[in-house]
Amino acid sequence: MERQGKVLCIGLVCLDIINVVDKYPEEDTDSRCVSQRWQRGGNASNSCTILSLLGAPCAFMGSLAPGPVAENLPDVTAEDFSKLDLSQFKWIHWEGRNAEDQVKMIQQVREYNSKLEKQKQITVSVEIEKTREPLYQLFPHGDVVFVSKDVAVHFGYQSAASALKGLYSRVKQGAVLICAWAEKGADAIGPDGVLVHSDAFPPEKLVDTLGAGDTFNASVIYTLSRGGTLQEALTFGCQIAGKKCGFHGYDGIVQ
Repeated sequence: MERQGKVLCIGLVCLDIINVVDKYPEEDTDSRCVSQRWQRGGNASNSCTILSLLGAPCAFMGSLAPGPVAENLPDVTAEDFSKLDLSQFKWIHWEGRNAEDQVKMIQQVREYNSKLEKQKQITVSVEIEKTREPLYQLFPHGDVVFVSKDVAVHFGYQSAASALKGLYSRVKQGAVLICAWAEKGADAIGPDGVLVHSDAFPPEKLVDTLGAGDTFNASVIYTLSRGGTLQEALTFGCQIAGKKCGFHGYDGIVQ
C-alpha cells in the first residue's frame, strides 16, 4: 500500500541557456545557432519537475531569484530546513551541494524518524554527482544513494557494476546504491548484495540529453516511493530518461 505524503527535493534551481545547432560542433570552430531557449534548470529542480509530470505530490526547497537571472544564490542551510513541517513528507531527496549542512539536515530527519514506526518514517535519498571531496561524506547518510558515472570513474571504476561493488562499503547498512551509466543503462545494489541491471532505452533520434540524469533519479524515486521493486524502479528510470532524450525540455514525458 502506498504511503501518503509529498516527495521533497532540496538543491539547486538555476537558469539553463540552451543553444541548438545543426550538428555537434568540432573543437575551435564557430557554429550558427538554429535556435536558443531559456529554461529552468538545476538537478533538484529538474527532478521535482519530472515527479510532478509523473503525478507525484512533490515540493522543492532551494533559493529562488527575484528576477529572471541571479548570481550567488545561497544553498539551503540546516537552519532553513529546521523550519519545515516534516510530517507532510514521505521522501526527501538531497542534491549533494553544501554537504556539511546537508548531513545536519539528514540528522534532523533521523531524529524525527526515531519517534515513528517504520512505515511512517521519511525515506532519505542523496545524489553524489560532482567529483568534489566534501560531497563524499554524504555516502553513509542516504537510504538510497545515487552516485554518478563521473564520480565512479574518478574513483577508478570502469563500469556501473564494478563501481557499486567497490563503493557499497561506503553506504550505511541496509541502503541501496544506484549508478546510471549513460547508454549502458543503470545498475543498483541493495542490502541483499544482489546486483540489479536495466539496459538503456535510447530514443529513435537523440535530441536533448540535458537533465536526463535528473529524470532518471526522479523516476526511480517515483517508483520506489510508491512501493515498487528496485528492478521496476531501475527499468522505469531508464525508460523515462531515454524518452526524455528524444525531445527538448520535459513536457513530452507524459505524452
